[in-house]
Amino acid sequence: MIILPAIDLYEKKAVRLYKGDYEQMTVYSDDPAGVAKAFFDAGTAFIHMVDLEGAKSGTTPNFDVVADIAQNSGLKVEIGGGIRSEATIQKYLNAGVTRVILGTAAANDLDFVRGMVETYGEAIAVGVDLRDGYVAVKGWTETSGLSGEDFCTQLEAIGVKTVICTDISRDGAMRGTNRALYQTLNETFDIDFVASGGVSSLDDIRALKALGLYGAIVGKAYYTGAIDLKQAIEVAK
Repeated sequence: MIILPAIDLYEKKAVRLYKGDYEQMTVYSDDPAGVAKAFFDAGTAFIHMVDLEGAKSGTTPNFDVVADIAQNSGLKVEIGGGIRSEATIQKYLNAGVTRVILGTAAANDLDFVRGMVETYGEAIAVGVDLRDGYVAVKGWTETSGLSGEDFCTQLEAIGVKTVICTDISRDGAMRGTNRALYQTLNETFDIDFVASGGVSSLDDIRALKALGLYGAIVGKAYYTGAIDLKQAIEVAK
């Protein structure tokens, strides 16, 4: 199982939200590139990034930070937040990003996702962000009427290979990850699932690995020191 330490970007800073609430934001670093270097030094090969401003606005205000990390950190970058057009996808991929994550665009327009998967293959991932079992969109500020399992059924049918699934109620809450959710998804679908939200201990990582998950995102637990990244990588091997 791969470990993807996370940097959420807001005004070019590394921040974390509590349960997706922009009013409950903690700034952890003014130097996201320095944080990425620490990830690389710990031995990870991947980094998960989210442009929180882009997630709400559909723009790319933190693009320069992402491009710098993609080109200079030595890490494989996946980026989400506000990616709602092919032009934005191309912009990130041309900048050296490994994988782009479609969220709101995927929930609103499955034909768009299908076309992007046909064109860019495994460089396209989808973020399935769940609040009470239903898909949330627009930076988690709105909830759609689409259930997580129905959405994953649609994604599998059009060839989506990787899904980053977040239980919003656990995100940044340090309550542990939703193991039952990921077990159900992993057993039901032929998709590489990345667990996101609430991964707050090495026990969580051991449990997700035992479930056969493809990856786990470590966010707040890294910044608070609850998870040592080197240890997490070893546990996940």
